[in-house]
Amino acid sequence: MSFKLTILGCSSAIPTVDKNPTSQLLSANESFFLIDCAEGTQVQMRRYRIKFQRINHIFISHLHGDHYFGLIGLISSMHLLGREKELHLYAHPPLKEIIDSQLAASNTELCYPLFFHPLPYENEQILFEDNKIEVSNILLDHGIPCSGFLFKEKLSLRKINSEKINEYNVPIDQLKFLKNGDDFITIEGEKISNEILTTENRLPISYAFCSDTKYNDRIVEKIKNVSLLYHETTFMEDRKERAIETFHSTTIDAATIAKKAEVGTLLIGHFSQRYKELDELLNETKSVFDNTKLAQQGMQIDFSDL
Repeated sequence: MSFKLTILGCSSAIPTVDKNPTSQLLSANESFFLIDCAEGTQVQMRRYRIKFQRINHIFISHLHGDHYFGLIGLISSMHLLGREKELHLYAHPPLKEIIDSQLAASNTELCYPLFFHPLPYENEQILFEDNKIEVSNILLDHGIPCSGFLFKEKLSLRKINSEKINEYNVPIDQLKFLKNGDDFITIEGEKISNEILTTENRLPISYAFCSDTKYNDRIVEKIKNVSLLYHETTFMEDRKERAIETFHSTTIDAATIAKKAEVGTLLIGHFSQRYKELDELLNETKSVFDNTKLAQQGMQIDFSDL
């Protein structure tokens, strides 16, 4: 499966002419998932040549404005451009009231179906799945209800060895059982070992998006061994007290979570406006977890390169 992540915005709080707040687009085998939708997100998608009508699922982590103020504009633009296919929105329940009131105030009746899926406040569960991907929420600690999101590729345990399948005349309807590790029994009753007919599959790709949160090692088991972890890094360690007060994380907080969870790569973002030189945040994070990347607007991460 092809997994690619595009950073549309990675700053905190207030948008500027060259810095947009949080929004990301995850492309998983050509299915598009929008994660958070800050003010200006649809402009960013145009800038980076992303066809936003291809987005079918939008996940909003929490209801601070720098994570959803661009949503009603995007929904409206989709309507004005004649969208017909359904759109699924995953967010905490108050957002439905906000969207409904905005549409009512403008006397807008969308020309496409919009389905709202409320995020749970106190438990973690699968939010969406098909035969290729599974998405679940991650409970974070941010003062107001806030969720991260875990995207996991679905893979069978084993890969089919086509040459051996032909050699042993294995029927097509048996392949799904072989992929799950079963042996094959021929018409004559002979058992052909699964290891002869298949090979071990690669590890599934996974992406954990941890939006605004103070240090919370409860999430470690949930995100264990993910291919890529995005974790907010609003402050450097010398502002640890400020991070705790505002329910945010420091460089060392994010790096410690990544190290404990043994993730493949750490991506940091949601930087405070006070930092003009972001390399200092990157360097401090790498002092604990070396395989760290700095989120930058417009950057695209191909998971096959991690």
